[in-house]
Amino acid sequence: MHKISVTIITLNEAAHITDAINSASWADEVIVVDSGSTDKTVEIAQDLGATVSHRSWTGYVDQKNYATSLASYDWIFSLDADERISEALAKEALEILENSPVRYGYRMPRVTFHLGKWIRTTDFYPDYQLRLYDRRSGRWEGRYVHESVKIDGPIGYLKNELQHYSFRDLQDQINRVNHYTTLAAKQMYESGKRARFIDIFQPDAAFIRNYLLRRGFLDGKVGFYISAIQAYSVGLKFLKLWELQNQRSSNLPT
Repeated sequence: MHKISVTIITLNEAAHITDAINSASWADEVIVVDSGSTDKTVEIAQDLGATVSHRSWTGYVDQKNYATSLASYDWIFSLDADERISEALAKEALEILENSPVRYGYRMPRVTFHLGKWIRTTDFYPDYQLRLYDRRSGRWEGRYVHESVKIDGPIGYLKNELQHYSFRDLQDQINRVNHYTTLAAKQMYESGKRARFIDIFQPDAAFIRNYLLRRGFLDGKVGFYISAIQAYSVGLKFLKLWELQNQRSSNLPT
C-alpha cells in the first residue's frame, strides 16, 4: 500500500477548510501551506490535525510545488480548499494505491455545485483535473492561470468525481471572471497572442458550445445563466487582450 499526502494551499479559507480537510481524512497526512490568512484558517487546520506551513504568496504554481515538497510521501493528492474528495473518489484512489499503480498520474472529473445544484453540463463538466500523482514523475507548471501537473509518463483516469464549491453566488462568479480574465489576457499577450477582428465572434461561439453542444439547456435557467457568463468571460478576455496590445503599441517610441 502506497502512502499518500494531501496538499492544500490557503488564504482566508475558514469557510471551506474544515470540509476540505475532513474529506481528506482517509489520507496518511494533510499538508496546508498558508500565505497569510487573517481569519481562522490556520487555527482550524491545526485543530483538525493538518501540518501547517506559512509561506508568502509567490503564485499558484510555486505554492503548490512547495506544498508538494513538504509531503512525507511520494504520492500526492492536490486539493483546493473549495474542493471535496467524495467517499467514492477516496475509495477509488485507495484501491489504486493498494497495488503498484500502472500510471504516474490520474485525472478525475470535477463537478461544480452552483446556483443550488450540481452542474453536469456546459464547460463546467466533466472538467477533468489531474490531482493524484507521483511527485517523482510530476510537477506543477503554468504561469498566471490554468496551472496543471505535468507528468513524465503515462496518465490514467478515475471515474468518480471531485466535488467543487467554487462560487458563493452569481456576483462571486462575476467577480472571479473579472479577476481571471485579467490574468488570462496578460498570459495570452506575453505568449505572443493578439486579438483579431474574428475574435468578436468568440463569445457567440462560447454560448453555442455551452448551451447547445454541451447541453446547458438541460439545466434550465441555471444552464442559460452559466452559458451566458461563460460567453461574457470569453468576450471580456479578448477585450482585455485588445486593450493590452493597444496600450503597449501606443507606448512605442515614434
